[in-house]
Amino acid sequence: MTVSHDPGVDEARRRAASAEGVAAPMSRHGAEIRVGTAGWTDKTLTPKGVFYPDDAKTPEGRLRYYASRFPIVEADMGFYAIPDRLVTERWVERTPSDFVFNLKAHALMTGHATDVARLPKHLRDEIPESLGARIYAKDLPIELRDEVWRLFRLAAEPLAEQKKLGAILLQFAPWIKPSKQTPAMLTRVREQLGDLPVAVEFRDPAWMEPRLRERVWAQLRDHGMTYVVPDTPQGTKTSMPIAPAVTTPELAIVRMHGHRSDMWGAREATVLEKYRYLYDAEELETWLELILDLAQEAERVHVIFNNCYANYGTTNALEFAGMIERI
Repeated sequence: MTVSHDPGVDEARRRAASAEGVAAPMSRHGAEIRVGTAGWTDKTLTPKGVFYPDDAKTPEGRLRYYASRFPIVEADMGFYAIPDRLVTERWVERTPSDFVFNLKAHALMTGHATDVARLPKHLRDEIPESLGARIYAKDLPIELRDEVWRLFRLAAEPLAEQKKLGAILLQFAPWIKPSKQTPAMLTRVREQLGDLPVAVEFRDPAWMEPRLRERVWAQLRDHGMTYVVPDTPQGTKTSMPIAPAVTTPELAIVRMHGHRSDMWGAREATVLEKYRYLYDAEELETWLELILDLAQEAERVHVIFNNCYANYGTTNALEFAGMIERI
């Protein structure tokens, strides 16, 4: 029988209802395992009947409900706009004491472009109009680049202070490749973020070439940074091999992006098109052994479903948590 990986919201909701996922962290091989999703406010997730109950209509209500179903979330909005410290303080207040956030770093911190209009006003005022509506960090003077890092670090502090910060995720742009500058790049990240926990995801497969990967992992270990194990669609120029490694004993992270190979390498594909993929049970089961292997080496393991179309990510997260729970 052919399995559809885009069966629609109703089928995903049916599968979620039959899943036995747990909201609390789980323990396997002495490690704490948390399963969640990338984001909780995606525009395809919030419509009526998709995931949230009818009375969860406000930002506070949605976060409280999400945190009643999952023990972790990856906050991706920081990639597009630097969070205000008041926002992260509210996140602390609206979630259980043991809830965890991973924060995705801002675009300017990872080699991506950003919209000038979405930067804080005092930064916008310093940026020449001649640079246009979208800019890269290289376009800015060093003091403005430093200010981006400072503001992001400031936003992360309330979570860190309350032990709700899992890691700051730096997902480097696909055009950032391994080079002689890699140690300096990682050193700058560590200098900018101080002792905050940092996780790194690469998007160019050159980072994981067999002849190079051990060196890359060693560099991450030297800087106290977690290597993110990604599950990406295969057969494209930016497809990453599955190469699990634990580079920090405290934490291992796996991010599940789906298998839309036809869209992953398409330049004009939208975010929704790239991640509109619902894993089937067999695909999820292939990751169980890898997760358990990581749990033997790391104190904590985070599994984040980034197939963030409608309720696909939440459904797969509940299903996968249930699979772990039954082991």
